[in-house]
Amino acid sequence: MKRVLIVGAGGFGRELLAWCAHDPAYGREWKVEGFLDDNPNALAGYAVPVGVTGAVADYTPRAGEEFLCAIGQPKIKRRVVESLKERGAVFRRFVHPAVICGNNVKLGEGVVLCPGVILTSDIVLEDHVMFNCGASAGHDVKIGCYTTLSGHCDLTGFVQVGREVFFGSGARVIPGKRVGDGAVVGAGSVVIMDVPHGVTVMGVPARKLTGV
Repeated sequence: MKRVLIVGAGGFGRELLAWCAHDPAYGREWKVEGFLDDNPNALAGYAVPVGVTGAVADYTPRAGEEFLCAIGQPKIKRRVVESLKERGAVFRRFVHPAVICGNNVKLGEGVVLCPGVILTSDIVLEDHVMFNCGASAGHDVKIGCYTTLSGHCDLTGFVQVGREVFFGSGARVIPGKRVGDGAVVGAGSVVIMDVPHGVTVMGVPARKLTGV
């Protein structure tokens, strides 16, 4: 049985552990054996069936072991994943059984798709993209590495998203718009214009936050 560790024992890590158990192969072909987190008390007060196995900073991956990343913030996610990969870590994809996936959808290494996600057709998700519950992407969407979509986000047809972008819950992007590398789209925002690299936008319609 494949030994799997979840990287990050915060709220999303605990959610991801729950979703893993819904995979029909869970407990037969693979199983989560614990978490990696630099806070050894990250799970204190929670009824979780596995514990913190070790710290990310000094963990040495073992042969045959695989990892799932449960870190939502893109820049931190990239730094942690790259650090572990330099030590030989192998990251697996996780696609919940309740995900709806159409034709010609390409998923990179370490992609995590939670319950209720919908990917229609001709979509590319690059490495370590994460979609939380109920998020969706329409036809011809492309999303760069380490981007995170919080719950119930909606990217419509031909939207292009760069690397390390963060979408807050319920954010939406109208067809054909581009969101640049490192941008942040605030919760509930509706993007109707291209978002430049590194810019934080918020509102309906989404506008650049001054002073950010």
